[in-house]
Amino acid sequence: MELKAYMRTEGDINLSAERRHWQAANLSEATLDVLEEDSRYFVHQSMSTPCLNVITNAEGIYLEDMDGRKYMDFHGNSVHQVGYKNRYVIDAMKAQLDELPFLPRRYTNPVAIKLARKLAELAPGDLNKVLFTPGGTSAIGMALKLARKATGKFKTISTWDSFHGAGLDAISVGGEGVFRNGIGPLLSGTEHMMPYNSYRCFMGDCDGCGLKCLDYLAYMLEREGDVGAIVMEPIRSTDVQIPPKAYFKRLRELCDRYGVLLILDEIPTAFGRTGTMFVHEHYDIVPDIVAIGKGFGGGVFPIAGIIVREGLDVAQDISLGHYTHEKSSVGCAAALATIEYIEQNGLLAHAREMEGVIARRFDAMKAKHEAIGDVRVKGMLAAIELVTDRTTKEKATEEAEKVMYLCMERGLSFKVAGGNVLTLVPPLITSQEQLEWAMDVVEEAIVVTFQQ
Repeated sequence: MELKAYMRTEGDINLSAERRHWQAANLSEATLDVLEEDSRYFVHQSMSTPCLNVITNAEGIYLEDMDGRKYMDFHGNSVHQVGYKNRYVIDAMKAQLDELPFLPRRYTNPVAIKLARKLAELAPGDLNKVLFTPGGTSAIGMALKLARKATGKFKTISTWDSFHGAGLDAISVGGEGVFRNGIGPLLSGTEHMMPYNSYRCFMGDCDGCGLKCLDYLAYMLEREGDVGAIVMEPIRSTDVQIPPKAYFKRLRELCDRYGVLLILDEIPTAFGRTGTMFVHEHYDIVPDIVAIGKGFGGGVFPIAGIIVREGLDVAQDISLGHYTHEKSSVGCAAALATIEYIEQNGLLAHAREMEGVIARRFDAMKAKHEAIGDVRVKGMLAAIELVTDRTTKEKATEEAEKVMYLCMERGLSFKVAGGNVLTLVPPLITSQEQLEWAMDVVEEAIVVTFQQ
C-alpha cells in the first residue's frame, strides 16, 4: 500500500519498510509467529494491527518484550504518569474489587463521590461538576452534547491536525486525515480553523504576527452565528505545540464575546504531564468544559470524564452519557489513587524541575545539529522536530523513523508525530539520570542517521 502523507500525522506508521527491517533484525522467530497470529485475528488498522512487537510485562518506566528485551517507555499512549504496575493504584483497585466490584446505573458509591469532590477541589473557578465515562472519545461526545444542550447551537470550531478520539463524533471535530479520510459524511456543523504552530505557521512568525490565526477565528465567529463550542487541545500532545498565554487569553475573550463554550481536551495531558494538574492552569483561564482521560486511570483502568462549570448542569432531561461503567467503583478508586500518588510524591514539582533539564539539553542539541529544526518542552512533554534543511524546514520524515528504530534497538521507545517530530512522553516517575540516558540515546541516533 502506498504511504500517503496524512498516514503519518498521528504517529509512526505500521506499513513502512523500515518497520519490517527492524522486526526482521531484532525479533525472534517465536515473536514473529505471535505477531502473525495477532494479525490473523485482529482487524487491521493504521498505526496498530499489524503490531510492532509482543509485550509480556510493563513495570515502572519499562516495557519488556517476549524476547526479554526491556524498553524505557517514553510513549505509553499517555496513560503512564505514575508508571506501570503502580502498587498504590493497584492496591486501591484490589481493595475496591473486594468491597464493590461493579455498580449498576441509577446508584452511586462513596468512592465516586470522593473522586468527584477531589476534582472539583483541584479544578479552578467554578469547574465543580463532573461526569465519568469509560473512554476519552465518549468524554468528547458528552462535551459536545452538553454544549448543544446548554447553548441551543450545534456548530463547533476545532483545528486541523487535532485529535479528539476515534468515534464518529470525535473524528468529526478532530482534524487528522488518518482518522477522517475515506469515511464519508461526518457530523454536520464541525467547522475547522488552522492550528497554532510556532514553527510552521503559514501566516508568519508567531512571535510577531499578533496571533492572526485568532483574527481568522473572530472572522469565522462573526459569520457563523450558530457556533456553540470551540474544541481545542491546550497543548497538542503529539507534536507538542505550546501556545503562549496571550493565545488562550484572547480565545477566552472571543468565546465570551460570541456566547461560545470553550471545551479543552486534556485527555492526554492532564494530571501532571506539564507540571500542573491541569494544562489550562498555565494560561490563567477557566474553560467551560475540560475533557480528561488516559492517565486518569493510573495506567491500569480505562476511565475518562468531563469537568464542567456549575452553570452548565442543565441536561437532566436527557442522558448525556448513561454508560454501563459510568460510575465504576473500581475505576474511581484507581483515579483517586492516581491523583493521591501524584500529590504525595511531589510529581508536579518533579515535572517542572525536569522541564529545565530537558530544555537545556535539547537547546544544546539544536545548537550542535543542523537536523534539529525546533525543540519544544513543557513539563515532561517534549518534542524534537527534524528537518533536512533549516531554511526550507523540509520535514526529515524517513530520517525521523530511522532515529526511532535506532533508539528502539538501544532500549528507548517513543512516538514519531507529524512524520518528523520525535515526541518524548516519559512517566512522571522518571529520574533525571534516566532522562539524561534517554537523551544521550536520542542524540547518538540523530548523529548516526544524518551522517549516513
